[in-house]
Amino acid sequence: MTKELESVDVLIIGAGLAGIGGACQLRRNCPNHSFTILESRATSGGTWDLFRYPGFRSDSDMYTYSYGFKPWTDKSTIADGRKILSYIREAAAEYDVEEHIRYQHKVVAANWSCADKLWLVTAAHGETGEQVTISCKFLFNCSGYYDYEQGYTPEFTGSDDFKGEVIHPQHWPEDLDYKDKRVVVIGSGATAVTLVPAMAKDTSSLVMLQRTPTYIASLPAEDPTAIKLRKFLPNSWAFRLTRWKKVLFQIYIYQLSRRKPQALKKFLIGGVKKELGPDYDVATHFTPDYNPWDQRLCAVPDGNLFTSIREGHAEVVTDHIDTFNGEGIQLKSGKQLDADIVILATGLNLKFAGGVKHSIDGKELDLTEHFIYRGMMFSGMPNLAFTVGYTNSSWTLKTDLTGKYVCRLLDKMDRGNYSTVTPTMKGDIEEVPLLDFDAGYVLRARELMPKNGNRLPWKNYQNYIRDFIGLRLGRLNDDELEFR
Repeated sequence: MTKELESVDVLIIGAGLAGIGGACQLRRNCPNHSFTILESRATSGGTWDLFRYPGFRSDSDMYTYSYGFKPWTDKSTIADGRKILSYIREAAAEYDVEEHIRYQHKVVAANWSCADKLWLVTAAHGETGEQVTISCKFLFNCSGYYDYEQGYTPEFTGSDDFKGEVIHPQHWPEDLDYKDKRVVVIGSGATAVTLVPAMAKDTSSLVMLQRTPTYIASLPAEDPTAIKLRKFLPNSWAFRLTRWKKVLFQIYIYQLSRRKPQALKKFLIGGVKKELGPDYDVATHFTPDYNPWDQRLCAVPDGNLFTSIREGHAEVVTDHIDTFNGEGIQLKSGKQLDADIVILATGLNLKFAGGVKHSIDGKELDLTEHFIYRGMMFSGMPNLAFTVGYTNSSWTLKTDLTGKYVCRLLDKMDRGNYSTVTPTMKGDIEEVPLLDFDAGYVLRARELMPKNGNRLPWKNYQNYIRDFIGLRLGRLNDDELEFR
C-alpha cells in the first residue's frame, strides 16, 4: 500500500555526515526552503554510528574532515568514532535538523515527472515494510557509495572447518570477548591498522595477516600548529588556518606522489624504519610494490601500530592464505596461524547512490550510462545532485562544496523563476576512468560507476583547490547547465 506524504522543496537521502552537513547548509544559505531527510537506519550518523569495532576512528585529520562551517575544537587531530558521531549530532542540533529526519525510511525509487516538474520518491519503512511517497522539487542524494548492509567478505577454502569465530568489522558483535584470545586480523588497510593497536594489549597473540603491504604514516595525535594558534587566536580563526594548512599539505603530498613517487616512497618507508628500527624487515612488511596514492595511504596516530609491534603485542605476517582449518589458517608458505578469532578487515562493498532506482516518467534509468557533471550531477537528469567525497583527501571537503553548490543552484532557480536545472552535454566528449585509484573496493565496483569525461564540466577532478574555484567562486551560467 502506498501512502502519500507532504511535498517539500528539497528531499535529502541519508542522515550521515554528508546528509546532516547538506541540511545544515540549507539552513544556513537557503532558510526559506523546506526539506526532509529520509534515513534507512534508526539513528543518525551513518558510518559513524554503524561501525562499533575497537578503536574505530577517522583516517583523515579532523580539521579537513569536519564541516567548514563548524570548527573542530577538540584537541584530537585523528578522532575516535564516538567524538565524530557527537560532532555530527551537535551540528544537527545547532541547526534544528533533527526534527526533519524520518528514520527507518529506506529510499527504493525516485521518478521524475516531466509534467509536474517534481521527483516522486518512494521509501519503505524498515519495520512495517509500508511504502510512502514524498514529492520534492530537488533531490539531494547523500547516501554515499558504501553498502551498509554487507561488507566485502572473500571466500576462503575451509572456512567452515574453523572452530573459532569469524567476524567482519562492519558487523561487530557487542559481546565479543577477545581478552587473552589468539586473534588474526586479515587485511592491511585503514580498518586493520586501527584494530591492531586497539586490541593488541588484551589478546594473548595478535597477527595482522596481509597479502601485500600498505604505505603507513605516523601522524601526531594533536596538531602542534593548531595548539599554538589557539593560544593567540579565536577557535574559528585557528580552525580555518589549520584547515587550509592541512588542505595544502594533502594536495602537495598527492601531487608529489604523481610527479616524484620514488621520493615520497623513500620518505614514507624511511619513517617506518625509524619507528621499527634497523633489524625489522621493513622491506617485506611495509614496502608496497606500487607507488604511493595508487591506493589510499593509512595514517596511525602517534605511531600506535608501530608501538604495538615494537613492544611485542602484535606481529605482521605477509603471506597468502592457502586454507582455513579447525585451528586457524594454513598459509601458502607452510606456516600455520592458530587462532580463536579471525577478523576479516577485508574492505567494503560499494553501492552507488544508495542503490536507488531512478526513472523519468516511469522509464528506468541506468546511472552508469550517464556522465557526471562537476562530480555531483548526472547528464540529462533534472533537479538531482548526489554527494561523494575525495579519495585522495578528506571526504568532507568535497561534500561541503557540493552542499554549498546545491544552495547556489536553488537560489538561482528562485531568482529566475526556473523550475528545472539539468546538466546537458554539448560538443564532443571522451570517457576516461572516474577514479584514478586502485583500491580493492574501487576495482570491484567500477562497472557500477557513472561515466567520467575528459573535459570540464564533465571531468571529476580529485583536487580541492580546483573544485573550490569552480564550485564556490565560479559562475552558474555554464552553457552545459540548462535552467528552464
